Amino acid sequence: MRTLSILFLLAAVVGISGCVVSGAVVAGPGGYELLGDRWVQGTGQAVHEGIGGLHRDGAFQAIRIVVHNAPVQMDDFWVTFGNGEQWHPGSRLEFGPGSETRDIPLPGGLRHIRRVDFVMNNFPGNGHAKIELWAR
Repeated sequence: MRTLSILFLLAAVVGISGCVVSGAVVAGPGGYELLGDRWVQGTGQAVHEGIGGLHRDGAFQAIRIVVHNAPVQMDDFWVTFGNGEQWHPGSRLEFGPGSETRDIPLPGGLRHIRRVDFVMNNFPGNGHAKIELWAR
């Protein structure tokens, strides 16, 4: 009975604050869920990386990109949807460590995301940055 009570308490805490379980966020702030992340290293040249093999499948209406550890200049990014269609917002974004984008609404309402690709530059001192993809 005590174990059952602890499980119910844990479930309540997870429902309120969000929780990381085996590397995947069950629920995050503002209803966002972590779909994937990638550590990237600066090489003095443009770096092309992608986040595929997402932690969660489903239909989403907006994404958010979060950068940790090092500043990044994101020269380009594009989203590949579940049906193979690609969306290219045409934005150049600059991030400081610990910064994030605003909500980026996906075209066409709810969409399945297959992967997101980035072209990045300007990692001072050949730094390492962690890029996270969140969706709601």
